[in-house]
Formats: sequence, structure tokens, C-alpha cells
Amino acid sequence: MNSLKLKQMLEHFFIEDIGEHDVTSDLLFSKNDSGEIAFVAKQDGILCGGSIITTGFQLLDPAIEVTLTKKDGEHIRKGETFASAAGTLSSLLKGERVILNLLQRMSGISTLTNEAVKALNSSHTRICDTRKTTPGLRMLEKYAVRTGGGYNHRHGLYDAVMIKDNHIALAGSLTKAVSRIKNQIGHMVKIEVETETKDQVLEAVENKVDCIMFDNCTVEETRQFVQLVPPAIVTEASGGITIEQLPAYTNSGVDYISLGFLTHSVPSLDISVQVHTHVKGGFSYESI
Repeated sequence: MNSLKLKQMLEHFFIEDIGEHDVTSDLLFSKNDSGEIAFVAKQDGILCGGSIITTGFQLLDPAIEVTLTKKDGEHIRKGETFASAAGTLSSLLKGERVILNLLQRMSGISTLTNEAVKALNSSHTRICDTRKTTPGLRMLEKYAVRTGGGYNHRHGLYDAVMIKDNHIALAGSLTKAVSRIKNQIGHMVKIEVETETKDQVLEAVENKVDCIMFDNCTVEETRQFVQLVPPAIVTEASGGITIEQLPAYTNSGVDYISLGFLTHSVPSLDISVQVHTHVKGGFSYESI
């Protein structure tokens, strides 16, 4: 992830949540009150967001000491403590909710992506995401997909051409749309075309596009269409594919399968923050 952009994002998120100050923590605790919080997994998953913890707390208070016992991409087990932060109580409490929310969402995405990769179980076909991301969180969510073993599709409207059915209809034909764009873009910009029929696939091949998407096609259609495309052109299957259907695509020959559900409807991984408090005879953690 871009560290400068991450800091900018976290600053915005903290300002949104804290406002002028944390009225509760600032009234309850002095600057001399210190403690420790721990991040504990409440279900198994793939960790993603270690830099959110370190960068987030450093922005709030450089004196906070963060310890990570797991790295992004590693498995965390239910009941396992994988990170802790020590410092002033007011600073810890100001940051824990924003950091936890992001950590849970990113780990949920990386966990689901990892499940999809395992379900596909292919040495050739790759799992990738789409632009169906949460506004403002795209960088984090796409990083989470990579952490889970997936790949990124285009990041936005700006970094690749993707000619969809509406573009084709308004341009008059697939050929006209491709020709018009090829006459204007530079050699570094790739062109992908969305197809739904054999004729459209053949037309896309004839126009020598860089990537052909088989949209809302069955596994059988995907296998047939792949045979029509020369190796120089990348193929992609997309549209309504579920994680249960992925094993059927294992030997389909398609290069990529893009899955919108990796980011647009993923459940967050259940993680809790526990505070380190002094008790008779030692210390204990309590959920907050």
C-alpha cells in the first residue's frame, strides 16, 4: 500500500470519528494514565491490516508502542492474540475503533479471497477483484484481495479501457468502439471488451484487443470461448459466479475469474480489542 495515502486516509477517518476531542476518554483519563490493549481473533481467518495498527496509532501518538506477532497473509486462529499496543489510555481509546473496523473488513476480504483461491484450486486460472469496492476504501480493499492470494483488476476508470455492453450499443458496434479508442490511446493502455456470445468473441479477436471478458456465461460456454481466443489475448470470466461454482472452472482454461463479492458483500472477520487492566496478583484482559 502507498504509505503516504494510507496516512492521509487514516487522518481523515480519525477526524471524522474524534472531531475536536474524545469527550469520554479525555474526561476520564489524564495524560499520565497508561495501559495496553490487545487485538484478539474471535474466529479463524487471514490477517490483513497490520500497517493500519502501526500507522494509525503512530499518527495519534508517536509514543505508543505496537507489537505485531503475525504478518499480513498469515492465518490467525480463534482466541489468538496477534497484536498489542501500549501507551496512554486516552490515545489508545481514541484510535481503537477506527483501526478495528478497518482491520476486520480487510481481514474479512483476505479470508474470503483465500477461500475462493482454494475452492478454484487451479495452477493457471487466477482469482481477481472488480471495481465493486467501498467508496474511499478501494486501496485497502484491493490490498486485502492481494493479501488473500488474489489479483487486482483495474483500479479505476483511469488505468485501462473496458468496453461494456452499453458502450458497444452507443458506439454502434464492438468494432466501432474498439477502433475509435485505438485511434486515441497510447500504447501503454490496454483494452478489454465484454462479450456474451460466440460472435462477439470472434469480433473481439478480429479487433486484436488485449483482454476478452466472457460475461454471464456458463462454464461450458467459457470452455468453448477460450478455444476461440489466441494465447496472446487474456481471457476473463465474470458475472454471477459463486464460490460454490469455482471448482467447475479449475480446468476451464480461462486466465482470470473476477468476483465482485470479494469486496461488495463480504462479512467482516470477527476481531475484538481487549484492554489490559491491573488486578490482584497480576493483569487481565477485558473486552471493550
